[in-house]
Amino acid sequence: MKKIIFILSLFLLGFSIQAQEAIQKKNKNAKVTFKVDGICGMCKKRIETAALKTRGVKFAIWDVKSHQLNLIMDERKTDVATVQKNITAVGHDVLLDKDKKLVASEEAYNSVHPCCKYRDEKIVLDHEGDVKKVKN
Repeated sequence: MKKIIFILSLFLLGFSIQAQEAIQKKNKNAKVTFKVDGICGMCKKRIETAALKTRGVKFAIWDVKSHQLNLIMDERKTDVATVQKNITAVGHDVLLDKDKKLVASEEAYNSVHPCCKYRDEKIVLDHEGDVKKVKN
């Protein structure tokens, strides 16, 4: 009987250690990339600031031409969805793939500077053409 209890306790201990290792596999320096819509340097600052204010984000850089946002983040403290939500909260759309995107609310979009209205084709053209606009 003592042997059975001992074997069962070792068995359970092994499972608990394995479960803890699975939880700890989250990367503390995960590199993440996704696209965010915007057209100028003020958009760049707003997008990067929103990302960096997210707990767990260590590095954020957004490229105006490619619309690519590169992050280094601690997956134990945050996730990509939280960062994307914070970016849409400051008025920028997040492009998930060709057909899907997280759209910023009208209120958030209207809060951006008038020169940053990336949904307005005339303003996009004023910023030197559709090179700056992400095409769906």
